[in-house]
Amino acid sequence: MAKIRVLIVDDSAFMRKLINDFLSEHHEIEVIGSARNGEDAIKKFREMRPDVITLDVEMPKLNGLEVLKVIMEERPLPVVMLSSTTKEGADTTLQAIQAGAVDFVAKPSGSISIDLHKIKTELIQKVLSASKANLSKINSQNEPRMARKPLADPAQQKKNASGDLYSKRFSQESKKIVCIGTSTGGPRALQQVLTALPKDIGVPVLVVQHMPPGFTKSLASRLDSLSQISVKEAEDGELLQKGTAYIAPGGFHLEVKNVGPALAISLGQSPPRNGHRPSVDVMFESVSAIKNYSKIAVIMTGMGADGSRGLVELKKNGVVKAIAESQETSIVFGMPKAAIATNMVDEVANVDHIAETIMQYI
Repeated sequence: MAKIRVLIVDDSAFMRKLINDFLSEHHEIEVIGSARNGEDAIKKFREMRPDVITLDVEMPKLNGLEVLKVIMEERPLPVVMLSSTTKEGADTTLQAIQAGAVDFVAKPSGSISIDLHKIKTELIQKVLSASKANLSKINSQNEPRMARKPLADPAQQKKNASGDLYSKRFSQESKKIVCIGTSTGGPRALQQVLTALPKDIGVPVLVVQHMPPGFTKSLASRLDSLSQISVKEAEDGELLQKGTAYIAPGGFHLEVKNVGPALAISLGQSPPRNGHRPSVDVMFESVSAIKNYSKIAVIMTGMGADGSRGLVELKKNGVVKAIAESQETSIVFGMPKAAIATNMVDEVANVDHIAETIMQYI
């Protein structure tokens, strides 16, 4: 099997050596070269034609964002950004994802991280995952809208239509809550969904986006500036308000609990689930215990299977409509595929139709 050919871009010789050593240990990866600054990166990108690039955000001569824009214009390919966890680093990283980067890895301790080994496994996994990303959808935000489509499995459609345990009693009058889970490609997908929800949506929205600490606040601020609804990083103990989306902070699981007639957020640092904290499964399982609410669960682009077990719990314990993002628009079709495999997804929708599908259920 052909190896994944990787070009490493970082202005620190020490970091280039560490990243090279880590990636070269994996039998599916071949490091074909490295670049010391932005100009060098563009030259080697053109000459070597790598499959994946790891790209430092902060560099002289041309920064990572400027290099990324050249790559996406000339010959789009999977790019994994390496970023510091400063607010500036987080903001630039989110701009890079919007500009076409598939994913990012946060350096543990600044631009030169002697403890880079802490993220060795994550870096390898993200390079492997990026190599399989659906790049045709990276720059397709302005394509014509495609219609949503019902679940492909006719038997499941019939089962749902018959009013079984999982589909009945979903009324327009009941109190509702929306919960969304996503990972790789998620910031772009969330922007398409949350910005399309109306200000008077009338329900709270919970979001788990796999991200490390330091990045979710920048994501929430960016989405809040673009959306009609309010978007904020969730805080422990705050009461859920209609028309607000709460994004789980990096490093914390997000759960909900009853406080009298209201619902409140509970943040915790119990062990990661599926390698993630926050975890979609943890959020879904928590929401499944809330009584007297109808729930709308959405699983979008991402690597792995986080959310599928939680979806089963949701469906067992209440009135739920489940939406999965289609393979056509997912950057990585891991999480939606795993959700669909449970046979408990009611609708598969292209990302640009998910907000409309949510509103139909509301």
